[in-house]
Amino acid sequence: MQEIAARRIVQSPIGRLSIAASERGITNLEFLSGHSRLTDFATSPHAKALVDKAAKQLAEYFAGDRQSFELPLDLSGTKFQQSVWQQIQNIPFGKTLSYGEIARAIKKPLAARAVGGAVGANPVAIFIGCHRVMGSSGALTGYSGGRGLPTKQKLLELEGIQYR
Repeated sequence: MQEIAARRIVQSPIGRLSIAASERGITNLEFLSGHSRLTDFATSPHAKALVDKAAKQLAEYFAGDRQSFELPLDLSGTKFQQSVWQQIQNIPFGKTLSYGEIARAIKKPLAARAVGGAVGANPVAIFIGCHRVMGSSGALTGYSGGRGLPTKQKLLELEGIQYR
């Protein structure tokens, strides 16, 4: 498990977010509830610089001035999860893929449900745009980040993505 060396709490149009980093990269982007007592901290100047850079890029994204993130990530996950998260990173701003399309892209065509599980386990939602993953009909499907589907809808609308 990665050791968190810095955390920064930021306000966003979708609520308060916690960005955490190790010495190697961003480890988590967490949607905070109203009663969360997490606070900023840093035990490493390098990790603090990483969370500050991530916070700046998030602000640019929400302002409509950024379409992709340029951040080192330090993610814990299975080989399968890592392959799904890598594929999601290839989905351009304003575009979507279905769970089945991702399964086919990673050469596991029968693994759409498992892809859904990996999408739900994404520890850095938004930085890895799992909101861009839709049902096969183009329908809006679950979102484990934030307050569920309302948060996913806001992110899709921010990117000009039409959904059913």
